[in-house]
Amino acid sequence: MPAGTQIDSRAVIDPAAEIGQRVFIGPFCVIGQNVRIGDGCRVESHCVIDGHTELGTDNVVGPMASLGGPPQDLKYGGEPTRLVVGAGNSIREYVTMNRGTTGGGGVTRIGDGNLFMAYAATLAGHVEVGDHASVGAYSGVHQFCRVARYAFIGGYSVVTQDALPWVITVGNRAKTYGLNTVGIKRQGYSRETIDAIKRCYKLLFRSKMKLEEALEAAEAELSHSEEARYFIEFVRSSKRGICR
Repeated sequence: MPAGTQIDSRAVIDPAAEIGQRVFIGPFCVIGQNVRIGDGCRVESHCVIDGHTELGTDNVVGPMASLGGPPQDLKYGGEPTRLVVGAGNSIREYVTMNRGTTGGGGVTRIGDGNLFMAYAATLAGHVEVGDHASVGAYSGVHQFCRVARYAFIGGYSVVTQDALPWVITVGNRAKTYGLNTVGIKRQGYSRETIDAIKRCYKLLFRSKMKLEEALEAAEAELSHSEEARYFIEFVRSSKRGICR
């Protein structure tokens, strides 16, 4: 057994699974043969981790979570797809993370430092969620939608188009309710950056210009701001349309 690792005698661990150092695995967990668990992870009781699944370092997995099962897609034919989880994530009770599908690149990929609260949201296939986004409890995000960096989606929302950065998106079907000014201030942005984000939003969604005209105006006026450029590019590159 690796140094500092504790595995409860009631857990079922396939001999081929790779378990790192200082790992804790609680009672009644089931760990499959193609699983790799990085150093410092903690897997609480009654978890199932299966399939080609890789957990980075220092992740915490709460009771009853299910990681690495086959994708919930009728087109899936048993192909060897993967779930790759980064480092420092907190995955709470009853969270489910399935492997990817070949049509989506074959990998479900989770970054670092995320909090997946109990039950969490429902993300359909081919969904992208940006850094520092917040998706409220019991919300659903439609296939092929994007949730931008710093987006804020309220609980119980149904998101069928791309959710904008720094904007509050709420409802079924979800609509936008202005900038998340509290969240913007908490990011510690400079006054210049905050003003650029606000100006970009006003040009795109509060002016009387058509969207393409507003995008061109924002590009011309706010090219100095990295955040404004991201906002503009996110809107311009949308394929499903954006929540308005």
